[in-house]
Amino acid sequence: MTRANFALLILIVIVASLPLFGGAYALRVGTLACMYAIFALSWNVVGGFAGYPSFATAASFGLGAYVTGILLNNGVPLPAALAGTFIALFLGAVALGAVLLRLRGHYFAIASLSLVEVFRELINNATDLTGGGMGLNIPLASSSGILADAMFFFYAMWGLLVLTALVVIVVSVSKLGFGLSCIRQNETAANMVGLNTTLYKSIAFGLSACFVGTAGGLYAAWVHYIDPSDVFDILYSVKPIVMALMGGLGSPLGVVCGAFLYLGLEEVVWRNYIQIHSGVLGVLIIVLLLFLPHGLISLRWAMVWRKVKHA
Repeated sequence: MTRANFALLILIVIVASLPLFGGAYALRVGTLACMYAIFALSWNVVGGFAGYPSFATAASFGLGAYVTGILLNNGVPLPAALAGTFIALFLGAVALGAVLLRLRGHYFAIASLSLVEVFRELINNATDLTGGGMGLNIPLASSSGILADAMFFFYAMWGLLVLTALVVIVVSVSKLGFGLSCIRQNETAANMVGLNTTLYKSIAFGLSACFVGTAGGLYAAWVHYIDPSDVFDILYSVKPIVMALMGGLGSPLGVVCGAFLYLGLEEVVWRNYIQIHSGVLGVLIIVLLLFLPHGLISLRWAMVWRKVKHA
């Protein structure tokens, strides 16, 4: 295991201690931090490793939320509902990826972005099953109190983050990761030497969807009510890309740091500039990308530390 991957696991373990430093607010922020990190890590499999600019994160998140919500409303226990969501999203994304990933560049980006609107319209029109535009109410996972409920969902999302990180680390050092790296560098050459690029890309697309979809299922159980405009928000497709760029494209440690930084900026800006928070957040992100074009992972911390000690 590389030092960067080891540092990533240490960072995630540190996140587990958040409930010790605050009450309900710390639990909410911690749950969102874990969810954002799952978004960034999942997107990094297809966007960072394979180099395919996917905008399908919102589609996976929304579908996962509705699949889990429908299963819970039909009496399926939460663990079984999440497992069903994970399997359904993986298999569905692999099958869909085998078709969509024949496109490249901005053609694939537009096609993946269109998935969000397609699934949103399908959910809106399946009124008997999903509640349509009126939304879907989801039963409480437990009745042990608000704080205990928040604690449960924080550690559930944290556990999913640990699983996502471990899978992404394994992929990064496996034959699959090497194949995706070859596809990113020169897909035509990879095809010529016998690499089954369609299979590799489809598996990457499936992995990028199933963890996000399971996070969507946890989110649905956490908030107890979902509607298409909420869970199919296009920002869920844009945020992981920004997080990856801020942290360091292709680096699991970098994208998680980018996710935490993005959430921190979002929380600070929302608190202090509520009327113009979107504009202020956008300016801050642009400034960071201008001065750190390769993300936080490009900083040479040893050099920074030497300069601090010298000062």
